[in-house]
Amino acid sequence: MMARDGVILEDILKEKNEYIKVHGKSLLRNDALYKYILETTVYPREHECLREIRLATEQHPLALMAASPDEVQLLQMLLKVMNAKTAIEVGVFTGYFLLATALALPDDGKIIAIDAVREFYDIGLPSIEKAGMTHKIDFRENTALPVLDQLLSEEKNEGSFDFIFVDADKDNYINYHERTIKLVRVGGIIAYDNTLWSGSVAALPDDPLPQFDRMYAECAKKFNSAMVADKRIEVSQLSIADGVTLCRRVA
Repeated sequence: MMARDGVILEDILKEKNEYIKVHGKSLLRNDALYKYILETTVYPREHECLREIRLATEQHPLALMAASPDEVQLLQMLLKVMNAKTAIEVGVFTGYFLLATALALPDDGKIIAIDAVREFYDIGLPSIEKAGMTHKIDFRENTALPVLDQLLSEEKNEGSFDFIFVDADKDNYINYHERTIKLVRVGGIIAYDNTLWSGSVAALPDDPLPQFDRMYAECAKKFNSAMVADKRIEVSQLSIADGVTLCRRVA
């Protein structure tokens, strides 16, 4: 795990994970209302194998890295509305959103799933196999930039993907965007996770904020500004989960 200024990020993530266990991974600060949303609308429709991965992930010390169930439900519906057939996922973790994507795609759909840590993916793999979705998934154990560059080196891949989901190192989001925008088709969607970073993007300079959160809030703000300025996309900032930015390629 990376270290910055002598601080081990894994330790900070574990501390943040304890907060999320209590309050949930949502910008909605009414815990009872968020619980109501999950228990009324999300969990009753959750696929059995998705539930298995979610429950297994909740026991992991870095469980906060998983996408929120309500966010996953929304994006899964978007995939179906789009009639998406090809996708890329940058940052897989235990495979909760990956399985949701696979379930939304047709039987001949394909997902290139990229993560540098195979052991995380292996947590959810038995449930993905149980769901009968492994034939749709091309898992690549590597950091994302080399894989995206390799995809772009093959002309057939340019503009060939319907949907791309990015939930990886936040300080590389702009670098990822310069590659994903070339891989997604015109009319396709790129979704970037954690773009409001627990609401810290709106923190005042003198607000008490952990250094880690302040650092990633700055990354998120730079990224959000870059997306608004990018004329190749239409952009929408969603206040679901930890903030999701949807980019629809128009040029």
